[in-house]
Amino acid sequence: MKGAFLIIALLLLAVLLGLSIGQVMIGPAALWDGLWHGSGPGALFLRVLRGPGVGTALGAGAVLGMSGAIFQILLRNPLASPDVMGFTSGAGLAAIWGVSAGIALPIPLFSAIGGLAAAGAVIFLASGRSGTHAALTLILVGLGVGFFAAAASSFIMTRLPHQEATEAQRWLTGSLAARNWGHVLQVFGLGAALTLALALQTRSLALLELGDDLAAGLGTRISLSRGLLAVTGVLLAATGVAVAGPLPFIALMAAPLGARLTGARHPAGKLASAAAAGAIITVLADLASRAAIPGLQLPVGVMTGILGAPYLIWLLLREMETGDL
Repeated sequence: MKGAFLIIALLLLAVLLGLSIGQVMIGPAALWDGLWHGSGPGALFLRVLRGPGVGTALGAGAVLGMSGAIFQILLRNPLASPDVMGFTSGAGLAAIWGVSAGIALPIPLFSAIGGLAAAGAVIFLASGRSGTHAALTLILVGLGVGFFAAAASSFIMTRLPHQEATEAQRWLTGSLAARNWGHVLQVFGLGAALTLALALQTRSLALLELGDDLAAGLGTRISLSRGLLAVTGVLLAATGVAVAGPLPFIALMAAPLGARLTGARHPAGKLASAAAAGAIITVLADLASRAAIPGLQLPVGVMTGILGAPYLIWLLLREMETGDL
């Protein structure tokens, strides 16, 4: 219970800091006045200047965090996450291709198709491996698929006009610039629907965490349950990519951080804590990207990369020491 209160308090603090700090500072009292009365500088910051960006960061971080938790539980490997395995890169590639081709379809649809296609490619290329190294094979193949998708995205950008290519590059790095309440509604609407679908699968996830043999003995259809959970995880990641770009390392870091803060052990608790931790990381990374260099807003993906790269190196070293790599 204390862990839940702690992570909620950290989340509220991150939101307050994200709304208050920037090139122009605004105090909590002014924000409260703007929220309560709907006028003044506080209302301007909440409605236009910072509210949409912070709201989008909350939603994108939450869905990426839950996606990472799903794959880490399913594959029982801390390296398993949609960004490391190339799913978010595939979602980004599909979105960039759709926009460059001028196809009049929603970006979330392109992202979902791209993420699912990348996941399908990883599973196909890694098929035939089973046992203790099956998860590691999926992760390594996913790294290759991710690099291919990133290279393909770069190639597409060379065919775009300069201004469009610049915007596309910023988005692919991971950006929350110029977000509006439409993006907030999009990520929270799709995220809520997918969270509901995930809630209906938490029992299957809990049983799969115990092991395939025990889960099968308790009546779980292993292949079907794994497939549905994987699709839900990919769609959650694609929802975040659609509004913020393929933010690196959020999905990788959120679940371990959330579990450490809350002490969650059941999959439902792990998913909830991962969502909260992902939101905290993304909001604080967005704040750092806006405040790090006066007069310049960096892509938020730069900050998540700075945070996540050392963690990934440490994780790889730890896995090699334990013999899992």
